Amino acid sequence: MLLAAITTNQLLLYGSILAIIGLFLSKTGFRFGLPTLLLFLGVGMAAGTTEYFNFDDPVTAQSIGTVALVIILFSGGMDTSYRQIKPILLPGALLATVGVLLTALLTAVFIYYLFQWIDFGVKLTFLESLLFASVMSSTDSASVFSILRSRKTNLKCNLKPLLEFESGSNDPMAYMLTIILVSMIKMGDSVSIWDGVWMFVVQFVVGVLLGFLLGKAAAWLVNKTNLYATSLYPILMLAVSFFIYSFTNAVYGNGYLAVYVSGLVIGNSRIQYSNTIAKFFDGIQWLSQLVMFLTLGLLVDVPYLLQLSIPAILISLFMMLFGRPIAVHLTLLPFWRKLKMKSQMYISWVGLRGAVPIIFAMTPWVEGVENAQLVFTIVFFITILSLLVQGTTVQMMAEKLDLVDTETKDPVFGDINLPQRIKSSISEIVVSKNMIERSNKMMDLPLPDHTLAIMVQRDEKFFIPKGQTELAEGDHVLFISDDEEALVQAYEELGVNNYSLDKNI
Repeated sequence: MLLAAITTNQLLLYGSILAIIGLFLSKTGFRFGLPTLLLFLGVGMAAGTTEYFNFDDPVTAQSIGTVALVIILFSGGMDTSYRQIKPILLPGALLATVGVLLTALLTAVFIYYLFQWIDFGVKLTFLESLLFASVMSSTDSASVFSILRSRKTNLKCNLKPLLEFESGSNDPMAYMLTIILVSMIKMGDSVSIWDGVWMFVVQFVVGVLLGFLLGKAAAWLVNKTNLYATSLYPILMLAVSFFIYSFTNAVYGNGYLAVYVSGLVIGNSRIQYSNTIAKFFDGIQWLSQLVMFLTLGLLVDVPYLLQLSIPAILISLFMMLFGRPIAVHLTLLPFWRKLKMKSQMYISWVGLRGAVPIIFAMTPWVEGVENAQLVFTIVFFITILSLLVQGTTVQMMAEKLDLVDTETKDPVFGDINLPQRIKSSISEIVVSKNMIERSNKMMDLPLPDHTLAIMVQRDEKFFIPKGQTELAEGDHVLFISDDEEALVQAYEELGVNNYSLDKNI
């Protein structure tokens, strides 16, 4: 029954109250290090125990979760700089594929023997255990994006873009494993392991290909379309994201992968009104997360959740301490020189579970697979534990492992957009000691032609520099240039590691 058959007015009233409570609690929870998304789950669970919200419709919840996840992945892709992920593209891609598979296999073995050795009222087959583990095998993009970006902590060794790229791109792998295993369980011997492998290859290849092509087409469409109101462009982009997801699924590709890839392509292309589009998606992404977590909180059966606490805690501890770390270390063996043990330990710890595994866990439930509600409930419990234990210690673990980059500073000038017809690039650097060793005068910097310093920030003061201006360590300098490639090369020659480049102009 959907929300106890309440009226539309009551639904809007109660829903808005829950949202307001969740938002105010998130401000309080942030002070204590509690993830905002965990609080939304808690509000939904609390509301679900009342007589006003009796929600037990997994089909509707899955639909809401799918819409929200499309928006989150598309927005996450748009907000990811290709320049940042380029150095970590290969290890990130391996974590998103091989890492997910290894996590699923290791966890499946543990779940199978756990339910064989201990009587929890049900015996799971290995295929059911593998389905169980596959649902939880990916990290949650919504949780990772929101926690890493809300903390505003700069990490060494390119860990932040690596974790965000992995979380945004590994959901499709887990989803494909889930779909394949559901088909194998339902159809029995008529589906072989090679059918599953072929299904995976088709979904992956079609998803990446269509994501790239449709992303390029969407960027071209936005630049060529002349709508009468600026506010319509974000709506156009939202419709495009839903089209990419549904069209890719219709031709047997992976819609989630296509959405993330297309968002990555669009976000790294020159499109008009990019700042307006980015701000719109930032807001609607938070709204999607709020609605999704509230809905999932309403769906769970709290008494049944408590009954399954023991297996949920055991599986969660295995994934945190053994499953995820072993998979990460094995996957990153070829990169041990760049990603040392401390970095790999941190990557293992930030394997946050969130709404995505819960949404995936609804697939076998909706398909009528045996023991599916048990899987959903345990996955829900594991998500709570992951957000509560790992989500609250993201900052602490970075500090304990000495992975906080104190030298890198966040941009102070914010997002600056130029009209699409202007082909210049704007970048911001932080002046380092080695950069001004020979000379600290602006005129002596070996910058390319057609490059101009337009603003300097020093000790909370802003001023326009001249050729004779003497730079100091820690100054933030804003440049505009017609030759982006030459400017980046000049930064490398100067030893400038801390700079941001506006990728949308």
